[in-house]
Amino acid sequence: MLSRIAESLFWIGRYVERADDTARILDVGTQLLTEDASLDEEQTCQQLLAIMGAEVDGPVDRYVLLHQLLYDPESTSSIASTLAAARESARRARETLSGDMWEAINTTHLSLSSGSIRSMRATSAFGWVRDRSALITGIAEGTMSRDDGWLFLTLGRHIERADMTARLLATASLGSGPVAAWTSTLRACGAYEAFLRTYRGIETDLEAAEFLLLDRVYPRSVVASLTRAELALERLDASSKRSGFDDAQRQLGRARAELEYRPLREIIEDLGEEMESLQVACSAATEAVTRRYFHGAAATTWTGGAA
Repeated sequence: MLSRIAESLFWIGRYVERADDTARILDVGTQLLTEDASLDEEQTCQQLLAIMGAEVDGPVDRYVLLHQLLYDPESTSSIASTLAAARESARRARETLSGDMWEAINTTHLSLSSGSIRSMRATSAFGWVRDRSALITGIAEGTMSRDDGWLFLTLGRHIERADMTARLLATASLGSGPVAAWTSTLRACGAYEAFLRTYRGIETDLEAAEFLLLDRVYPRSVVASLTRAELALERLDASSKRSGFDDAQRQLGRARAELEYRPLREIIEDLGEEMESLQVACSAATEAVTRRYFHGAAATTWTGGAA
């Protein structure tokens, strides 16, 4: 496969997942501001921007937050710019995509760039982004052969999902009422019902964090996402007889083991720093994948490419 095509598919996976998860993080953050009167709006918005790697000069409130992370096409952290980048990646890999997948990505970008999303209430806008991301992902599931292109798309999606679930967990820790914060996070992930079934109705911050970090069968948990990314790398390097030889596999495997083989309370005690370490591992894995597979596409400049 051409490195240009492989890189484009990898970043389509990452960008679509990033748009989906940014909507989920904003959903949790705005719910916290609405439901927890003890929170300082300026401070919480600044913390949310920091979690997403965005900076704003001057005072910040929830409207500035939404502009920076949802509407602004010039902000590399916004959903608008992320979906524009997904569309540009899809254009570069146009010959490998099904017509349905190209249509879904292109119309999503055009709808967003037309400004129609600004007329929606914030919660409706978050739902629209999640629906469009699910549509694109579902079309990819139903129309792509399980070849190397599929593996690069899957690899990008799950590295991004692990990174963004880490940011969601950091967002949940901002609330002063832990149960309410975690309930909002579980609902934003679509995980609330699965969580209640798994823990038989027990609802505490520790169990919620454990579910989103360590559950092996819930697809948005950090461990499940890292495992899927590792499997994609193994299949891309099926001829290798050595486990863990690939730099990206080593980074992802080490991050997963750090979570799986340590006491949960130890991780929760310093959740913010632990989640930052996980994001660094995802970034290092992306750099390793780029060095190994995308060398021929080095001339391309990727919008918001850094994890």
